[in-house]
Amino acid sequence: MHDLLPDLFDEFSEHLQLLAADWRQFGGKRIFYGEVVTVSCFEDNSRVKEILATAGHGRVLVVDGGGSRRKALLGDLIAKSAVDNGWAGVIIQGAVRDAGTLATLPLGVQALFAVPIKTERRGLGDAGVTISIAGVTVNPGDWIYADDNGIAISHDALPIIEQD
Repeated sequence: MHDLLPDLFDEFSEHLQLLAADWRQFGGKRIFYGEVVTVSCFEDNSRVKEILATAGHGRVLVVDGGGSRRKALLGDLIAKSAVDNGWAGVIIQGAVRDAGTLATLPLGVQALFAVPIKTERRGLGDAGVTISIAGVTVNPGDWIYADDNGIAISHDALPIIEQD
């Protein structure tokens, strides 16, 4: 399968909302989807690290980083932890770093920017909260779908037909 979103929108458009932003692919897994886990944080990735160190069960972490381009909320070490713990992907309204390494990992990663500067961990941020990404409300337990065409969200899991 090379594209997911066009087929989903063709069949289930009434169930989907597009997260319209200038998303960039950073992960080695270009198509990913799963149940949403949320974090809201600004230039402090403490909660991101904590959550991705737990069992992912194929879920996707969606991070409202306030669109900051000054500090990366995900880098290679935390991304490797996400892979080791079974996360399908991470979506960050903000920045990542270690872009070259992220591209080699079997993890879906989309974000707005790449910057080389890490955050200072101060234990700030909220997990499991309703957030707004690109003007769309995202709740824990929603389902997110991402590929090279963009990112979409649904309140319910949609059937995915794997194609060659």
